[in-house]
Amino acid sequence: MAEAVRNGGASGLGWISHAHGAIAVISLQGDWLVGRTAVDRGISCLLHECAGLRGICFDTDALGHWDSSLLVFLSQLRQGSAHHKLDFDDTGLPSSTRRLLDLLPVQEVPGAIAIRKRSVAQDVGVKVIGVCAEILAVTTLVGEITLAAGAVVRGQACIRRIDLLTCVQEAGLEALPIVTIVNVLVGGILAFVGAIELRRFGANVYIANLVAIAVLREMAALMTAIVMSGRTGGAYAAQIATMQGSEEIDALRSFGIPLIDYLILPRVLALVSMMPVLYLYGSAVGILGGFAVAVAMLNISATIFMHQAAGAVTAAEVFFGLAKSITFGALIAIASCRVGLRAGRSAADVGRAATTAVVVGIVGVIALDAIFAVCASRLDF
Repeated sequence: MAEAVRNGGASGLGWISHAHGAIAVISLQGDWLVGRTAVDRGISCLLHECAGLRGICFDTDALGHWDSSLLVFLSQLRQGSAHHKLDFDDTGLPSSTRRLLDLLPVQEVPGAIAIRKRSVAQDVGVKVIGVCAEILAVTTLVGEITLAAGAVVRGQACIRRIDLLTCVQEAGLEALPIVTIVNVLVGGILAFVGAIELRRFGANVYIANLVAIAVLREMAALMTAIVMSGRTGGAYAAQIATMQGSEEIDALRSFGIPLIDYLILPRVLALVSMMPVLYLYGSAVGILGGFAVAVAMLNISATIFMHQAAGAVTAAEVFFGLAKSITFGALIAIASCRVGLRAGRSAADVGRAATTAVVVGIVGVIALDAIFAVCASRLDF
């Protein structure tokens, strides 16, 4: 190949290429600086001239100062070499240039590499490995939270009181309006539904029994948990995902601040401690909703309603509902925090994390409630 000179702008700047056997040697000359070098000039001509050779190497003895313009030139040349199936030997470049060049992505040439489709067995294997890895991560998170909670019980907690109090306020006091509305309506609906069937047998008086038992045993804990999954669980996931995207999580790790104590444990403790309170409050307003419907619309005496409800309710029903509410709170908090921690770093990932946390929380609560129902049935409770 004849010697060819390609200048990038000012005199003495650019590169010179000549053939050395089957290898094209490119001598980089002068200062490669932005604004002084037209790095895209002559690359296609150089690659055309090298078409009959095996590879490209570099000589940088005459290279002066350089910046990103040299990296752009080398990246384009590397891309073109891959397209023409030439060996790109960068050993002659400065070590700092090679390190920076390695950081630049190499785009695949269309049609150069055939995409091999994975088999069904490989897809299933990837899914199974992913599920097992997620189970391991969740198990590890639960273990770390348990150990941290043990430290709280021993008085060796590393959490800040202000964080815990803030989470308690968000998960407790600020949730009362929506919990009130939902449970009052559910209590009223139960009274209406019960009246439809019980009227056929002349047993309207037992509407109070139905409302009291259904609310205390099932509906108050379940509906409150569903509300908190959509309200608080989604907020937890969105908050942590936002911190992930703004690199606050990375900053905490770099400073050695444990994420469990700073982010996860206050939210878990707040929701676990507030769910029993919300359950008892939801039970009270749920029975009140059924009471209002029964007295105002179903012609049942207030005294009879209260007497029947008090006779139907037992301490075991209340403790059963409390146990479910505590379990639901732990599930919602841990699942939401885990979803937030595994979220991506874009704004869209924040929305996806919030949606995923709500779905996982609601489905998990309903599945867990079914397990409680089966266990209670087996124990004749």
